[in-house]
Amino acid sequence: MGEFLHQLASGVALGGVYAIMALALVMIYQATQLINFAQGEMAMFSTYFAWKLIDLGEPYWFAFFATVAISFVGGVVIERLIVRPFANAPVLASVIVFIGLSLIFNSLAGWLYGYSVQSFDSPFTSKPWFGAGYMSAHESGSIIVTLAVLALVYAFFRFTPLGLAMRAAAQNPVSSRLVGIRVGWMLAIGWGLAAAIGSIAGMMAAPIVYLDPNMMGGVLLYAFAGAVLGGIDNPFGAAVGGFAVGVLGNLVGAYVVGSEVKLSVALAIIIAVLVWRPSGLFGRRLVARV
Repeated sequence: MGEFLHQLASGVALGGVYAIMALALVMIYQATQLINFAQGEMAMFSTYFAWKLIDLGEPYWFAFFATVAISFVGGVVIERLIVRPFANAPVLASVIVFIGLSLIFNSLAGWLYGYSVQSFDSPFTSKPWFGAGYMSAHESGSIIVTLAVLALVYAFFRFTPLGLAMRAAAQNPVSSRLVGIRVGWMLAIGWGLAAAIGSIAGMMAAPIVYLDPNMMGGVLLYAFAGAVLGGIDNPFGAAVGGFAVGVLGNLVGAYVVGSEVKLSVALAIIIAVLVWRPSGLFGRRLVARV
């Protein structure tokens, strides 16, 4: 029973990281109807920036918030300079751009920092805030960070004028332009927020999976599985799906398939959802009459 509770608690902690990354994927999808395949590599590159600041002697939380701010600006710049010119291009062209961005960030990180595995210190070094005996201090702390991020994102989109304008621009761009909303800038800010949220996922994942240019490949796959499970067009569903995938991945990996092929659990979830419920658990099912 103790081992089961340990796997469950660890799955919840990992699921929090997947939930944050899934939320970033959903934010881009709602605005563009496309999956940003570079989201994981952007988060990885941001994590290297935080690691460099810490290595230079800066306090962890200064590096944390500085990385979030720089990632936000970087996301806005990427949307304005790279993604925007392909706004009216075929879907395949946009997909190629996202894949190209992923390769660029991966290669740039390897060129600047090398491909050797680096340790990334956790700010949570004391006793776990909860779940002592079943999870580490970092795992319990990352759950708190995840819940805080999800609460802040919900409050932003629910109660602030900018958040409401971004929701309107994503759901109905034409009507939003008619009432004076600058839809283009709303999309750019959405990219910035997705990049900032992704950087938090990277910094929470790095102490667990260690830091290297390929560290977010598995995390992105699990996050995508969580977004598909919860509903790729539903931020709340994506967060729930991320936690669910984290728990399922840990339990199935520990007791069914083994940790060596644990990544196949995410692929199985994606296939199962697309076959039996393509809209996800909380997604909208759209019906078009012709």
